[in-house]
Amino acid sequence: MELHDVWFVLIAVLWIGYFFLEGFDFGIGILTKLLARDRTEKRVLINTIGPVWDGNEVWLLTAGGATFAAFPEWYATLFSGFYLPLLVILVCLIVRGVAFEYRAKRPEEKWQRNWEQAIFWTSLIPAFLWGVAFANIVRGVKIDAHMEYVGSFWDLLNPFAILGGLVTLSLFTFHGAVFASLKTLGDIRERARALAFKLGLVTAALALGFLIWTQATQGDTKSLVATVIAVLALIGAITTIAIGREGWSFALSGITIAAAVAMLFLTLFPNVMPSSLNDAWNLTVSNASSSPYTLKIMTWCAGVATPLVLLYQGWTYWVFRKRIGTKNIADAH
Repeated sequence: MELHDVWFVLIAVLWIGYFFLEGFDFGIGILTKLLARDRTEKRVLINTIGPVWDGNEVWLLTAGGATFAAFPEWYATLFSGFYLPLLVILVCLIVRGVAFEYRAKRPEEKWQRNWEQAIFWTSLIPAFLWGVAFANIVRGVKIDAHMEYVGSFWDLLNPFAILGGLVTLSLFTFHGAVFASLKTLGDIRERARALAFKLGLVTAALALGFLIWTQATQGDTKSLVATVIAVLALIGAITTIAIGREGWSFALSGITIAAAVAMLFLTLFPNVMPSSLNDAWNLTVSNASSSPYTLKIMTWCAGVATPLVLLYQGWTYWVFRKRIGTKNIADAH
């Protein structure tokens, strides 16, 4: 296996980690409207991810940085062609972070309500747009012989991509509901579990259609295996949340995300960004990659830094592992 193949796999792993962790972050943000009945319950939900949300976003920075360093042609074409949706995602992530930090800085109801609205919308919009972006990457976009995107923004809003966006939106919301049931106490936990079951059924219908469509048009045997794993894991997650096994359900919803993302990358390889105009103009792991020397240095750096990051983030989740409820929320100042 060549180093550019190794880095294709590593980038896939980084995106899996990001969607697994940030997925329930987005879900919690969306549930502040769908699940919480009052401001106290919104605070409970926000506090479940308060210690970890910023660490989860590090996976996105690492995935983007690794793509830039390992596959500069892929990075350039992707960020120029998908400039508008990626800019919207970036703005949402910035505003979302500010909302988490500033929401409780002032006691006025209007102030806090506005930031809560920001948390909801800046969680929902990226959850949808990430699915649109990756669906387009897998489907193929208008790339010319100079490795440049020559389509328009409206070309990205095709039925396949919109379905992909609905899948990520529903899957992340389901993942967040399972996480909420795992991390909360009392009535909100019971309602989170019931809502997670309903969301799981909607997610299953959307995901099954998208995965079958992807497999039928771009898949092979390896991607079929990943598709089957994703479907079985999702069924398992829905079943286990229905019987109150929240830990198992969260693990299985995470496996669903991991298998679904792996399936998308398996359908891509050896391409990193197919051209819908001419197969000869596809961006591949070989023609879009950096030099072997650059990849070698990156491999050594990743080998040293990655275990340290995983240990630190794992320790953070261990420290903040306990459930919380409305009784743990101090009175508003």
